[in-house]
Amino acid sequence: MTRLMIVLLSCGVGLFLLSLTIGPAGIPARDSLAALFSADYGPLTLVMREIRLPRAILAIFIGAGLGLAGAAMQGYLRNPLAEPGLLGVSGSAALGAVLAIYTGLAASNVLALPFAALAGAVIGVTLIMILAGPRGGSLTLILAGIAISALAGALTSLALNLSPNPFAANEIVFWMMGSLSDRSMVHVWLALPFFLVGAIMIAVTARGLDALTLGEEAAETLGINLSRLRILLVLGTASIVGGGTAVAGAIGFVGLVVPHILRPMVGASPSRLLLASALGGAVMLQLADIAVRIILPDRDLKLGVVTALVGAPLFLHLIYKTRRDML
Repeated sequence: MTRLMIVLLSCGVGLFLLSLTIGPAGIPARDSLAALFSADYGPLTLVMREIRLPRAILAIFIGAGLGLAGAAMQGYLRNPLAEPGLLGVSGSAALGAVLAIYTGLAASNVLALPFAALAGAVIGVTLIMILAGPRGGSLTLILAGIAISALAGALTSLALNLSPNPFAANEIVFWMMGSLSDRSMVHVWLALPFFLVGAIMIAVTARGLDALTLGEEAAETLGINLSRLRILLVLGTASIVGGGTAVAGAIGFVGLVVPHILRPMVGASPSRLLLASALGGAVMLQLADIAVRIILPDRDLKLGVVTALVGAPLFLHLIYKTRRDML
């Protein structure tokens, strides 16, 4: 377990430094890193501090948050096919952002889009909690999340269908693919509090997630308040996913794939998997963001497309493996 954490942490730090040195200009790595700490405020220093550094930081926090939320959801539902988007928060956040683009608010203020996405996430999680009810079980939570996700998807499609401006429709489509390009430190400071609050909420559920491996009745016998556990899990996941979607768009499969890969390495313990998945999520998203800049640097390949291309085959393998184990 300790060795795994050291490996993941080392990979994360190495990829962070690598991410800072990759760009279209082809500047040597030593010069790029030196410019980051330079006091001359030259063009390279501005590029490092205002473009590359925020992008690298967001890749770490969003990836870690998605991995953490995915591990928590799979632990709570006791299902390796669960992922953060199951609650419908990402769809609700995406709908808020789409409406900001559709109405022109996103063009009037740089923060209008992320704040609209956060508002969508808040409305989505509120509806989920109302639909699931204070005493609803995991099945009720899943059905509520699916319903909200379907509604948000339908309204998003309606906005695309009715958009009178082809440029707005094009912007909506590209934003929904997910990307970390053209992000600034403003976006970092906007998303960071949501990640920290969500991470703390999920970390508090660690003991309860371990107890749930014995079943809900056994967990209650051990003194676990399942209603409180569910509220913390839903709000923590919503905070992380909502904040990430607000600044980077929809990025899928990280919360599904990473916990699945790391689970055998931590002894299938949900509490141990939380930290491992957070580190693994940061590694995966940094790798994907680096790949975006290397594979097609001139075509603006979207981050969500890369994670989907990697995650979808693994998801299919997981489904096949689950079906085979049930036979």
